[in-house]
Amino acid sequence: MKKLFFLTILFVSVLCFGQEPKRALKMVTFSGSGYDLGLQHGKQLKDGIAAIISKWKTNTTRQLGKEADSILKEFLEYANFTESIKKWTPDLYEEVKGIAEGSGQKFNDIFVLNLLDEFWVYVNNVHNHHCSGIGVPAMNGNPGYLSQNMDLENYTDGFQVLMRLERTIDRPEQLILTHPGLIALNGLNEEGIGVCVNTLIPLNASSNGLPVAFIIRRIINSTNKKKLLDFVKNVNHASGQNYIIGIQGEVYDFEASANKVVRFNPKNTNGAVYHTNHPIVNDDVKPWFEKYNPKSTDAYKLNTDSHQRFYSVKERIASQQKLTDQVLMNTLKSKDSKEGSVCKANQNDGMGFTFASVVMTISEKPYLQIVAGPPDEDEFIRVDFSLKK
Repeated sequence: MKKLFFLTILFVSVLCFGQEPKRALKMVTFSGSGYDLGLQHGKQLKDGIAAIISKWKTNTTRQLGKEADSILKEFLEYANFTESIKKWTPDLYEEVKGIAEGSGQKFNDIFVLNLLDEFWVYVNNVHNHHCSGIGVPAMNGNPGYLSQNMDLENYTDGFQVLMRLERTIDRPEQLILTHPGLIALNGLNEEGIGVCVNTLIPLNASSNGLPVAFIIRRIINSTNKKKLLDFVKNVNHASGQNYIIGIQGEVYDFEASANKVVRFNPKNTNGAVYHTNHPIVNDDVKPWFEKYNPKSTDAYKLNTDSHQRFYSVKERIASQQKLTDQVLMNTLKSKDSKEGSVCKANQNDGMGFTFASVVMTISEKPYLQIVAGPPDEDEFIRVDFSLKK
């Protein structure tokens, strides 16, 4: 009887405390640059790349009611991004070619994975994008932070990857959130420079600008503040996008569109910035999204998912005297609004969910904390940069 009781308690304990995490964060390390880096990516993540391409095509066909390969062909007739990519980030174009070669996939199938925001712009879906980002400058001896819930379509669940790029002579070590076949979603380098992003579908786009994933990597490659800010302000942006950028304790927030880049600064006493998926200061909006124009009286009447998340984050962050990583984690886990929660579970309904949650500490010794999937379903883990030799 005692033995049976002991076994029962042990069984319950395993159920309660010994469960495996619902999702595994795959960690990979690549070296070199350009084509060689992409080749490593393609070979190491070959199975995942094949699987996510298949799921992308299935999801695209189901969502748009047309064969994915036909949609891809039409999209690439619109997408004239190659010239800008080769001008601003030629090594990244070669990296994409390497991923295709290493994985044995068609170049265009890999290319479209790296045009994530540009494809969303093309299909004009304003409702399926839910990223929430926060930036906190270093103040009063406390470190600065960048944090984000990266929300993607359901089909990407199970493909969470943290990619470490080893330092080279002209590139700092980097930690990058991504999925197989994609060069970046957000990330941080060992010099304390990082970036989080939010899609802004209502803003004007350019079919020959530089795509978001390539801008993200260019930012994470940077070590010089002036050059980085000049780049973000002057590059031809392919998609409407908000960039929260951390530069060694400083924080900047820019709403970028095809025709202008406008800094958003809520002027909180704690210096914090935050953003979701609607423009707040950039009025360069598409004619059919005029109601989202910040200068329009209609903009203040909107109560979309993005607006509800924005107000939820603002309520938690704007007046907080001391912002710590735990405060940011609690905000990223929050579900203050039923219709527009910051933390999105995977409902397997074809809509978005929180693919991963990241808190980057931008101090003298920067590091990253991350969880695969919604942050209320598992614990953050800390990832540090390697020691310099």
